[in-house]
Order: sequence, then structure tokens, then C-alpha cells
Amino acid sequence: MELNGEKLLLRIFTGSLDKINSTPIYEVIVHDAKDFGIAGATVLRGIMSYGAHGFIHTAKLLAVSDDLPIVIEIIDEADKINAFVKTIEKYFDNPKHRGLITLEKVHVIFHQSVISPE
Repeated sequence: MELNGEKLLLRIFTGSLDKINSTPIYEVIVHDAKDFGIAGATVLRGIMSYGAHGFIHTAKLLAVSDDLPIVIEIIDEADKINAFVKTIEKYFDNPKHRGLITLEKVHVIFHQSVISPE
């Protein structure tokens, strides 16, 4: 898949304890992205954050919160990303799931898929 040039970056911020049924929401979103045919997704775990409620989440030993920040990054064609956003918005309609979803234009300079040896 050719991914060079102008694309969209979808970035989803959530917490490590946010779940759909018993599965972390970030896992659900990554599996949905794969099923949707998105080029790829990366999940990053942060060590410290705060958001709308002002509560600090941190990975420090003896910290009050073990709900660490999670960022899911997905880059693909604009039409594909926009359609995918419509499929995941339902996850954030639930008041138990907090989050932030952003889109930005990116210019992909280099992309080469890895071919696994068989």
C-alpha cells in the first residue's frame, strides 16, 4: 500500500482502564481499524496526563491513579479516516468512556511496509 503524500492523522486520547465489556477500548479500536482496512495503528502509553476533570494520572510508584494515558495514532487517506471516525464515535457516547479525538493533516515522507519472511 502506497502511503506517501498528504494524509490524515487520527489521534485518539483515552485511558488505560477504559473498557468495552472487558476489553480495553484501545484494543477494540485497533481491531476495528484492522477490520476496516486502515493502513496501520499504533498505541502509545503515556506516563503522565490530565484532562477535562483536572485529575493528574501518573505512573509514579505509590501514585493515586493507575489509569494511564493512552494515545492511538492512525494515518491513512482522508476519506478512509473520516469514515472510520464515524464507526468509533459510538464508543465515546458512553459517559464512562472519556476521551479526545483529533484530526490533522500530515505529509508522509517515507513509508515502507515490512514483508515478513515465509
